[in-house]
Amino acid sequence: MSEPRKIVVVGAGLAGASAAAALRERGYPGEVLLAGAERHRPYELPPLSKGVLLGNADEPDWVRAEGFYAEHDIRFTPGVTATRVELGARLVLDDAGGEHRYDRLVLATGSQPRTLPVPGADLPGVHTLRTLDDSLALRSAFDAARHVVVIGAGWIGTEAAAAARSHDAEVTVVDRITAPLGGVLGTEVAGVFRDLHTEHGVRWRLGEGIAEITGGPDGVTGVRLSSGDELPADVVLVAVGVAPRVELAHAAGLEIADDGGVAVDAGLRTAAPDVYAVGDIASHFHPRYGHRVRVEHWANAKGQGTHVAGNLLGENEPYLDAPYFFTDQYDLGCEYRGLADPVTDELVVRGDLATREFIAFWLREGRVAAAMNVNAWDDGDALEVLVRARATVTPDQLRSADLAGLA
Repeated sequence: MSEPRKIVVVGAGLAGASAAAALRERGYPGEVLLAGAERHRPYELPPLSKGVLLGNADEPDWVRAEGFYAEHDIRFTPGVTATRVELGARLVLDDAGGEHRYDRLVLATGSQPRTLPVPGADLPGVHTLRTLDDSLALRSAFDAARHVVVIGAGWIGTEAAAAARSHDAEVTVVDRITAPLGGVLGTEVAGVFRDLHTEHGVRWRLGEGIAEITGGPDGVTGVRLSSGDELPADVVLVAVGVAPRVELAHAAGLEIADDGGVAVDAGLRTAAPDVYAVGDIASHFHPRYGHRVRVEHWANAKGQGTHVAGNLLGENEPYLDAPYFFTDQYDLGCEYRGLADPVTDELVVRGDLATREFIAFWLREGRVAAAMNVNAWDDGDALEVLVRARATVTPDQLRSADLAGLA
């Protein structure tokens, strides 16, 4: 593979910015274009539902210092959206009239929040949370709110509920699922988060759907449930997940996988010559799992963005990292590593769920599929090794043996 003269990265979130930076760190001397639709320079998303929303910070964690891109001869174009990719001509067109030829192309277009197909979903006072501007607007709304309804009991919904309570608003969380985070953690571990929020004054309406968001031109006033009950609300957060931004890839003729992402191989390559996809949009054939995995968390964007730089320059290395994410809610902090199915995998708990100091393991056929440490910070390295190796262990070993020794 000859060295490319120009590499274009479409998408200036964590994945795209990590790819551009890693190219320079590897000594690539050619032209690098980093095109981003947002007006801000690249930043990391986790603080938006944590420190920024809580009011502990006014800025996110920037991927790089403000002068980094110019100092490293990375042409960064904020506020510019790619509108078309012509694979045959190796050309990217944008909404500013630009035409950018490439030798290698990285698509890192990220995700967008899903919306609700119900009346009133576009009323003033109805928010989603994905960008820095979203987070600052929602924080300001929380400051003035009396009644907040969060629609969605996933990670963003539960973190936002904790933030809203810190602003002294009354908070109700609504979701069709019967336990917050139940689809990821299973009923037993999800109960830890449900009880935590209940102790902090959050009200739950689980197992219920949304019929309508009520209000008028002056703003939202309530949320009507499918049961007919109406919850008062002057702020509503819709946190029902995100959809990968694959419109550009689909229009170009790239394969879209069953999980909605752009199909890539173990090395993050699409079937089109010299075109790669990373981050939220990448439906990655993961060698450790033997099937496609699409991950929407921070570590995956950073890891894939950094990794793809080597493959752009001629390496042929598979991306092998296990999924990782973390959350902070009230006085609970946790890290999750791996990929579990809480319905079929065996749950093993080391420690005490009631005290919220424990490690949860999920075993599949006697191997560690995933591990989550909650308010327990001494064994992170061991957990990483156990999950990466898919270690063969017994439940009794996980409950009582030295984890470093097992690793």
